[in-house]
Amino acid sequence: MTDIAVIGAGIAGLVCAQQLSQAGYSVLVVEKSRGLGGRLATRRLHGTCADHGACYLKPKGELFKRFVEILRSRHILEVWTEEVYELTAGTPLSEPKNRSPRYVAPEGMSAIAKSLAPGLEILLNQRVIAITPTVENSWRLTLESSNEELAAKALVVAIPAPQAVMLLEPLGESVLDAVFLDNLRSVEFYPSISAIAGYSSTSQPLPQWKALTFVDDPDLAWIGLDSSKRPNSQQPHFVVQSSADFAQRHLESQDLQPVGQLMLQRAAKSLSLPWLNTPEWMQVHRWRYAFPSRPWHEAFLSAGTPLPLICCGDWCGGNLAEGAMLSGLAAADEINNQLGHSPLDNVNFLNVFV
Repeated sequence: MTDIAVIGAGIAGLVCAQQLSQAGYSVLVVEKSRGLGGRLATRRLHGTCADHGACYLKPKGELFKRFVEILRSRHILEVWTEEVYELTAGTPLSEPKNRSPRYVAPEGMSAIAKSLAPGLEILLNQRVIAITPTVENSWRLTLESSNEELAAKALVVAIPAPQAVMLLEPLGESVLDAVFLDNLRSVEFYPSISAIAGYSSTSQPLPQWKALTFVDDPDLAWIGLDSSKRPNSQQPHFVVQSSADFAQRHLESQDLQPVGQLMLQRAAKSLSLPWLNTPEWMQVHRWRYAFPSRPWHEAFLSAGTPLPLICCGDWCGGNLAEGAMLSGLAAADEINNQLGHSPLDNVNFLNVFV
């Protein structure tokens, strides 16, 4: 039996796991995907990589700034650009008003998550399909692929709230308080669709910008020249992200290629770059839970059960990687409090980089 099981290997889950592991707990992280990072996602393709989830970091708080500076000193992050342009339909391209550094990982944003993994026990490609309390006063987790069962004294669910609802609802009100389940159900998300498109090395003209936000566009939200993040890039490639309304209209499409092509058509027309409409290759990804539209107002959500069960993620108080980090730290502190151990005053997940 492990002390604490963490479901989800995004930033919230990894930070929480590191904090608890450094405090002396045995911690097991279980992740349904084959890689780490959640929406800090990187796709390897055509001899390069592309960030089709979170495209850069823009730190605000002191702790997250320190985290970014440590990653810069390790050459995991670097400044990509200080300028994100804006385009409003019917108006000229707007010069950036507020310049501030945007940080990216040349090897892909998933490298940030990998930097948080040393020393952690992590199971990848393992989906938790059932959670039940046991007579031995622990949580039992059942894995889909092997029907293997794991046991833990405490549980952190660090996945989007709608996915947590599907996992926890079967426990019912005999185990979970109705108010907790209602609070979890109240969290809602905007979807998004991301298209990664690569072009001939002779494509011209290349844009003057590296990143651009579409303002009040019914179909598009953002486009970035992702190849400008990569050392020795051989050909230009872009990442285009849809608006929430566009994603909602096309979320259930069985074939996303025509959806991605439609996004490129819209971008080519809006930006007066006709060649954007004719990529050499393209991959499209749907994000059902891209950005919280109705987040939880606190840094974590506790089930209040005799066996500790805490939910956390970027949907707790914020919708960015920085919010996920703070939520993971708050969840670790709450788990520690419920297990009755000493405060985590002298514990810092950043110690993993020392």
